[in-house]
Amino acid sequence: MSYIFSSESVGKGHPDKVSDYIADSILDYCLEADPNSRCAIETALANTTVYIFGEVTTKADLSKDKIIEIAKEAIKFCGYNDKRFVFEAESATYHVNLNTQSPDIAMGVDEKDDKEQGAGDQGIMFGYAKDDTESLMPLPIYLAHELTKRLAYVREQGIVKGLGPDCKSQVSVEYSDDHKPLSITAVVVSTQHYDEKSLAEVKKDVMEHVIKPVLPQELLRADTKYYINPTGRFVIGGPVGDSGLTGRKLIVDTYGGYSRHGGGAFSGKDASKVDRSASYMARYLAKQVVASGIAKTCEIQLAYAIGVAEPVALYVNTFGTAKISDSLIQERLQKNFKLTPKSIINKLGLKRPIFKQTVHFGHFGKQDEIFSWEQIDLIDIFSDLL
Repeated sequence: MSYIFSSESVGKGHPDKVSDYIADSILDYCLEADPNSRCAIETALANTTVYIFGEVTTKADLSKDKIIEIAKEAIKFCGYNDKRFVFEAESATYHVNLNTQSPDIAMGVDEKDDKEQGAGDQGIMFGYAKDDTESLMPLPIYLAHELTKRLAYVREQGIVKGLGPDCKSQVSVEYSDDHKPLSITAVVVSTQHYDEKSLAEVKKDVMEHVIKPVLPQELLRADTKYYINPTGRFVIGGPVGDSGLTGRKLIVDTYGGYSRHGGGAFSGKDASKVDRSASYMARYLAKQVVASGIAKTCEIQLAYAIGVAEPVALYVNTFGTAKISDSLIQERLQKNFKLTPKSIINKLGLKRPIFKQTVHFGHFGKQDEIFSWEQIDLIDIFSDLL
């Protein structure tokens, strides 16, 4: 039987993504000053108030004025530099409460003469790759991200007037029983807009300048359904309309629900937290498997214990699409990759201040050399198995 799978994305101005961007902007600032910074930063937005809190150990200047300066720049980047949206970078109220990392946690994570750096927390992490797209991302989340990316572009370039920064998208794709995309069955786009811009204008502009340039014509059907601002009005947006919180868009950040997800969020965390670093590594491993041609889809699970360097488990699942057994793929991965936090950080270069660039439009699938976990550079480890 065929089936329909849906995934959503959110735009730069969505309050949860603004929260993520503030947290990762502070993380990048800390890493630029001190690559060994330990950060677990949370941000919450409520109406016109910004709360920044968490644990940070760094040589960087963590004065309240400096943190607020970074937050203001992040908020402006996300589109809130106009008083008509009520929430606005310069006039917002800021509360900062950053403390140092617990010495009990640091004791398990710090590298010592006789002990390699341990995982910054216990947890399970998943990485995934699927041959739907060139980026090896599932098609529904790929298209949903392309829509929100396009919405940001047409707004920021002035191609479409009267749009606000807050927006969402959702794409439903019909798959065949052997998991190949057949068609797009439904598209949902909701975008904040100026009060004076009518619903008819929003629908016309979004269809002409966002949906049509993004969606593959060959996948559209005569009965594909389009829902543009289905509530009829979206003037009140951002944290004025709905509060924001770091780490609340886990599925948007990863694979749109097409793959399983671990328990931890990414943003605001340095790479000693395996929630982030091991999830990136699992994606990297899954991409090597699928790009090699040895399987059409691959899910990798890693599991860690706090303070322990080696993962407690590695699991490979190719859902019956591999040319060899999953256990043989697992053995090859274990033979060629060291999966301790220190090794992952070194392999992927995760002490660089690159993390605010991961926040918008998903942490995976971006084709840029700074996203080291997206590189396909070791597929030859499977060549003798094909």
